[in-house]
Amino acid sequence: MKDVVDFWRRLREALLNPRVDSARLNEALREARARQPLPVLWLLGKAQAGKTSIIRALTGSETAEIGNGFQPCTRTARFYDFPAEAPLARFLDTRGLGEVAYDPAEDIRYCESQAHLVLGVMKAADVRQDAVFEVLRAVRRRHPEWPVLIAQTGLHELYPPGGEHILPYPYDRGSLPSYLPNDLARALYGQRQRLGRLPGSAPLGWVPLDLTLPEDGWEPANYGLDALWKAIGEVSTLRLQAMLRGDAGVRDAYARAAHPHIVGHAVTAAGIGALPLVDLVGVPAVQARLLHALAALYGQTWDRRSVSEFLGLLGVGIGAGYLARLLGREVIKFVPGWGQTVGAVWGATASGATTYALGKAAGYYFAARRQGGSVDSEALRRVYAEALTAGADILKATPENRQS
Repeated sequence: MKDVVDFWRRLREALLNPRVDSARLNEALREARARQPLPVLWLLGKAQAGKTSIIRALTGSETAEIGNGFQPCTRTARFYDFPAEAPLARFLDTRGLGEVAYDPAEDIRYCESQAHLVLGVMKAADVRQDAVFEVLRAVRRRHPEWPVLIAQTGLHELYPPGGEHILPYPYDRGSLPSYLPNDLARALYGQRQRLGRLPGSAPLGWVPLDLTLPEDGWEPANYGLDALWKAIGEVSTLRLQAMLRGDAGVRDAYARAAHPHIVGHAVTAAGIGALPLVDLVGVPAVQARLLHALAALYGQTWDRRSVSEFLGLLGVGIGAGYLARLLGREVIKFVPGWGQTVGAVWGATASGATTYALGKAAGYYFAARRQGGSVDSEALRRVYAEALTAGADILKATPENRQS
């Protein structure tokens, strides 16, 4: 018990002020990322087609603005990782489509080692989409196995005066409904007919969308977003919705915003947990970054008093389990032969699951503090225990673990 209490004290310090060699941790993070490449969505479309609005809607991130958060990767493409500090997904944005003398060859070469799903984006009212069509055909000739979705955006621009979104959403029933406004129906049909069939046998799906800001006055503001999520789930195995949005248990806006950060740090911790010795200091450092980020998201402080209260409410019993998982995976990883495989898997799963559980428990803790009430220690421990199991399930289902 003394060892557990001592470890709990050291863990409190690690989660508040992790003392770790930054260069060593960054090297471990790079190695972990190499083992766990990000799922990538490649967005193809002309400027002002609505690509950034789609990224913002899928991630819930207000930082996905033009020029903010994007990094260049080729002369005509850039990428946006989300969440930035512990990414779960990468969005590639090709900027040159529709511009004079655009050659997609360089972007295609770059994306060949990156893209998991191609998302064409075109305004429904823009009839000049030949540049987008040609790139989509070139991509599928090169990679006939890549699934393609096409988002037709800006629907309201083709509504008649006084028109509103059709509810319930009618575009997910196979063919387009017969009661669409004439201009909108002609535009949607026209784009589909001009593209025709793509090379290859991989799925091709069309999703009409209208993503606006609340102040624009269109209700709902994210019209068709659920249909886009459904289509992504049908043509890919990336499980992006579960990672970025959570499930029905992610109820309020704070919990929904926190969820991708928790999963992202859990995946990062899993990658570090597969590396011998590094996770003894690296995983608590990742967990500390997560808890600091969650405190900021909920508008709470993460200081010595709050970390002591949080760990005290969790209890020494959870500390004993945490310590057993940490030391157990390190011992196994150094067993010759067997330990390098089984130990790495154990280390990854345990590190990721405990990080996920700490994040969900911290979210419950910060939410209670934000509302000014007391924190129910039994409920907090129950959240941690349930999240420990859920975290292990999420990590097993990520693309890199299904491929291993």
